[in-house]
Order: sequence, then C-alpha cells, then structure tokens
Amino acid sequence: MDLVSIRIITGDVARLVAFYEQATGVPATWATEDFAELSTGGGTLAIAGTRTVPLFAPGSARPADNHSVIIEFLVDDVDRVYGNLTGFVSDFVNGPTTMPWGNRSLLFRDPDGNLVNFFTPVTPDAMRKFAR
Repeated sequence: MDLVSIRIITGDVARLVAFYEQATGVPATWATEDFAELSTGGGTLAIAGTRTVPLFAPGSARPADNHSVIIEFLVDDVDRVYGNLTGFVSDFVNGPTTMPWGNRSLLFRDPDGNLVNFFTPVTPDAMRKFAR
C-alpha cells in the first residue's frame, strides 16, 4: 500500500491552489474547476471544492474545519523559505524552530486555517532519514 495524496476540501479552490503554488513553487494540475493537484516527488496535495464532497458521502467533509492534521513539506532550507514567505503568509504559528527529533520546522496556516509545516532536517539522524 502507498499513501498517494492528502486532499483538502475548500470553499475556494482557486484561492487555495494559488496559495500552495506560491508557497511551494509547485504548479498545480487542474482536472476540473473543483479539483487540482500539486505533485511532488514524495506525494500529492489534492485540493477539491465542496461540490465534490457529495460524490463520496454528503456532509462527510467541511471546509476550513481542520483541527488535527498538519500538512508537511520537506524543503532544502527552511530559514530561506521563511524569508520568502514573510509578507505572503499572514498567519505564522512559529518561526523556524529546531525540534527535538532533528528537524528545523516552520509552522503556519493556509488561508483556510490548515496547519502547514515546512521543515529541513538538521541533525545527522534526521538528515539520514530524509536523504534524497
């Protein structure tokens, strides 16, 4: 089994796709006006509109209501990325901070309030774990 993607349900697909394109530098591939994907070497972030929810199960997902998931992206230099996002991201939860497990992490919220973590491994163990 492979984890293929994480999907965010949003009330404004174009706005959220534009945010993630700018934040990550990854262009989206659009399937319909209600569904786009940003694919990286490690996985895909899918962004879908509320009109897609009834296709699975009506009422099963609500936009801008995430309180438990953090979307994580491995970046080459989290401090540089932080500088690039300053002035663009409006809700930083914390600036670059070295975590006990060896990653330097930057936590912020996307326009729907979802938590996003950009991180760079900085300890030898973490660098080995995420070696490309």
